[in-house]
Amino acid sequence: MTFKHYLRHWFAAFLPEAPHTRPREWLRAAFGAGLGYFISTWLCGLLLGDQAVLSFAGPLAASAVLVFAVSSGALAQPWSLVGSYLCASAVAVLVSHTLGAGLAQASLALALSLLLMCPLRCLHPPGGAVAFCMVLAAPALKAPVWYPIGLALAGAGSLLATALLYNNLTRVRYPRVHNREADDHLTRDAPPSERLGIVAQDLDRALEEVGEFVDITREDLEVIVRSTERHALRRGMADIRARDMMARDLVCGTPEMPVASGLRLLRRHHLKALPILDAAGRLVGIVSLSDLVGPVRIARARRLGFGFGPRRERLLGQLMSRPVRTVEADTHAVDLIPLLSDRGLHCLPVMENGALVGVITQTDLIVALHRDLLAHLG
Repeated sequence: MTFKHYLRHWFAAFLPEAPHTRPREWLRAAFGAGLGYFISTWLCGLLLGDQAVLSFAGPLAASAVLVFAVSSGALAQPWSLVGSYLCASAVAVLVSHTLGAGLAQASLALALSLLLMCPLRCLHPPGGAVAFCMVLAAPALKAPVWYPIGLALAGAGSLLATALLYNNLTRVRYPRVHNREADDHLTRDAPPSERLGIVAQDLDRALEEVGEFVDITREDLEVIVRSTERHALRRGMADIRARDMMARDLVCGTPEMPVASGLRLLRRHHLKALPILDAAGRLVGIVSLSDLVGPVRIARARRLGFGFGPRRERLLGQLMSRPVRTVEADTHAVDLIPLLSDRGLHCLPVMENGALVGVITQTDLIVALHRDLLAHLG
């Protein structure tokens, strides 16, 4: 590589990558950060005085940017915010009361707070600034020992409360908690889609091998990896859509149909689920074979004289599940895999322009994937 090319690559490293966020997200984060900062500083000023707020107004503004604009980052989670402010204020009190105030003491407080935040897993960059600023502001405050700690917790707590409310109201999940799908079989096995390929332990090992601070949670990294795998699989597969594999000659029930009649339909057509349509032909629910077997057995027992209570025949409308999980006719086959494997669904109603046009079962998906595999091997 020539020196000219080396300089070009070196300067290119200073240029930021293209953002993956939308302008609407910029506006959402900007308004939230401004609102959260105003509420927290106003509340702290009301409780503890304006002079106290000025002692850590800068770090609080930086925290507002993190919890509203980068709320998915590991450094912006609730414990990182509150824990870092608690560590920083405690260190600031210790340093200022034993060594006095000055640039050297403030720098020491910054270093000590960082060392304390790491093992407590509450690393938050503005926390270091809180320790620095509070040591320098200690002579002006002339407050009791507990005052800086109370001030820091009040600011962090009010900012966190605003972030929790605003982010979730604007459809940004905060805090970022791993949302693992419920195991319908009540076992310790991972979902089928996570038993092959990259698993959670692989991500843990990869993050340990990096060995440096990475501002992303393991859960968010897993989401990105799974999404990448899905896009790669979709690119490698043929353009198979739900409409290509769905059954079109539908067997459906009505809310007024007796349970015994619905069970006969399922057994006659060898089905495991029955879509329920109202008088206008709209999908209003779905019943599975397991939903109907229990009520039928109870009815038979009552007819034989076992049990008590009225012998009123139950209807499908009383047992159907709703709302129904549906897919559009244009849904790619790859997007159907987690629905029919991880979530315990045996079939998916297919909708087009708001109307039921077909049903996809696990068998339909297996056949489609098998044909695609044969096409690639051939």
